[in-house]
Amino acid sequence: MHRQSADACGHRIRPARLGAFARLACLAPPVALALVCASAPARAETISGALARAYENSPDLNAQRANTRAIDENVPKAMAGYRPTVTYNQSLGYQYTNEQLPGASHASSAGAFPRTEQLQVTENLYNGNRTVNGVRQADSQIDAAREQLRLTELTLLDNAATFYMNVLRDTAILDLDRNNVRVLRQQLKFTTDQFQVGEVTRTDVANAQAALATGQATAFQAQSNLENSIANYRQYVGVEPHDLQPARPLESLVPHSLEAAIADAMSNHPSIQMALHNADVAQYAVKEAEGALLPTLGVTGSVTKENDPQGVPNESLFSGAVMANLTVPLYDGGVTYADIRQAKEQYGQARLQVDLARDQVRAQLVSAWGVWQNARAVIQAQRAAVRAAAIALTGTREEAKVGQRTTLDVLNAQQALLNARVNLVSAQRDRVVGSYSVLAAIGRLSAGELGLHVVRYDPTVHFSQVKDKWFGVDTPDGR
Repeated sequence: MHRQSADACGHRIRPARLGAFARLACLAPPVALALVCASAPARAETISGALARAYENSPDLNAQRANTRAIDENVPKAMAGYRPTVTYNQSLGYQYTNEQLPGASHASSAGAFPRTEQLQVTENLYNGNRTVNGVRQADSQIDAAREQLRLTELTLLDNAATFYMNVLRDTAILDLDRNNVRVLRQQLKFTTDQFQVGEVTRTDVANAQAALATGQATAFQAQSNLENSIANYRQYVGVEPHDLQPARPLESLVPHSLEAAIADAMSNHPSIQMALHNADVAQYAVKEAEGALLPTLGVTGSVTKENDPQGVPNESLFSGAVMANLTVPLYDGGVTYADIRQAKEQYGQARLQVDLARDQVRAQLVSAWGVWQNARAVIQAQRAAVRAAAIALTGTREEAKVGQRTTLDVLNAQQALLNARVNLVSAQRDRVVGSYSVLAAIGRLSAGELGLHVVRYDPTVHFSQVKDKWFGVDTPDGR
């Protein structure tokens, strides 16, 4: 049975399939959200299915894939330094001459169409190893881009999992709050009836009215929270949530200890790997800048054909040449030296960014690990709290019937039970989300690690298609 949430805020939304769980929570101690295994309807969505949708349809991830493909082109651009450049030049015009020779009675005039064609081939032989270092720099840029792609993927999957569980949690809390409003309405009616026969005071009625109003406000806030979670889910997954099924934590994929997780993260997290590759890029930039101080050697071959040169009709001239060109830089006003010093400082900055990335990854992992471990402990405590609060509410109601408890005592017991159940639902959500966050902080939250049923994107395919291309303006996919 699926209930629309229009009665609370006026908007039609499809909450996740947790109504049965929430109603069970109001009647008996709830089972762990992560471990509920109900029979899934045909259109039910699992967390794996939602993550697969996000992986295949995310504009952010697809944009990063396009950026990685664009950076792949840096290698053929750098490789151009090894290849010759060929140019063809042609000039065509009309030239008119009128010549008056000394002693001649008449001037001579002529018109010609001078045309020049030249084919020139230039090959670099040595340029201070700038081409070598440029190619290495481009390779490191590609490695950094692939790590950025991996970081984008794990961030996307982490966010999608978080909002999947947020929808489940907020749906359960909304159902709990609505059930609480129904109970408080019954309590207000019961208290009003007692007041009419003189068994309780007007204060008891006011307490019941205040509790109902507070419960209704809480339900409205719970629906607002659910709508926000649904909007975020739609942003990352690409579709509206429908019949979301409970999810299990990824505890089987998490290392057995925090120390092992940290060691894994230090060697695997894409932020750290990307910073290392960026440091390599900066190091090759230093070498490339230093190459500007070294001589360059190249060879140029040219073939030239001229028709009607100097305006002489019917005359042609053909020439060919091969020239070696040696350029030795002596002094350029200090620009090259400034470039080298600047590149060295940027390299130093890049190395410091590696240390910063390690510190940030470690902090994120320790924080995620703490949230995950805390959630596991809180679940056990909140289960006990729910059981105790349920017993206390039952006893308080029985005692109130014989005048040993006031209406306020019953309302407080009801609120305590509601709070315990909400806290339990939140802790169950935190346990699942925490396990995903830990795996993301290690750097291993990926479609492959999760076994998602998707066609995995391989960035090396495009690189292999373009790295050796000499000609062509079409991309490998035909654009």
